[in-house]
Amino acid sequence: AADATRATLGLNLTDYIITDAPLEVQLQQSESGASWGTIANSDSLLRAAETLIDKAKAEAIAVVARFPDDEGSTALELYRYGQGVDPLAGAEAVISHLIVKTFQVPCAHAPALLPLPLDPNLSPRSAAEEIGYTFLPCVLVGLSRAPQLVNTKDSPLLTNTILAKQVDAVVVPATACGGSAVMSFSQTPAQIIAVRENQTQMQASPESLGIKALEVNSYLEALGVLVAHRAGINPEALRPEILPIAKIQ
Repeated sequence: AADATRATLGLNLTDYIITDAPLEVQLQQSESGASWGTIANSDSLLRAAETLIDKAKAEAIAVVARFPDDEGSTALELYRYGQGVDPLAGAEAVISHLIVKTFQVPCAHAPALLPLPLDPNLSPRSAAEEIGYTFLPCVLVGLSRAPQLVNTKDSPLLTNTILAKQVDAVVVPATACGGSAVMSFSQTPAQIIAVRENQTQMQASPESLGIKALEVNSYLEALGVLVAHRAGINPEALRPEILPIAKIQ
């Protein structure tokens, strides 16, 4: 798959490395239904990543890890039909976040799984994941364009550097506002836009966290808010009813 992206898309890839021990990924699901996971040999993963950075001068890392096959599970069936959470996503996030936090380089994960039986009733949103065993090509394409992380204290700023203070708006599912990025941006002038239609298993609404956010019904509505925000138009001016300006007491 990696060589195929080099031959067809012209991606510039380094050589690869195999970890010195299996990662032993375990999939878990919380009582709320959110997926998560554990890695028994995370030190093996970090050693491999360090070798890629030091010897191959990798600027981004794609990880392919063998994941447990869970064919026939309720969670997997619901996900394939567009009704449930991704049972792999929580463990995948642990892998990529660990490398990013440790080495400050972009990282994305592609799970290695046995192929599932063909099913003509798949959800369109899940269908693309049925055509490959690891989804590695799309991961490599994304990483080839990934922005590099910059330590502003140690590195000179380039003209195309994007700083957190330059972010004007953040769009997030309305029940998933508990991530570190959203919490951080909530302390800045950035507009937090919470989308109700993207339902999740999380229970972290803006109200429960004390985050000032503009809630919208759909991503299409969120796009309209972004356009208005960029043009300097108050989104409230686009509603049928506008509250009058109040006198300061």
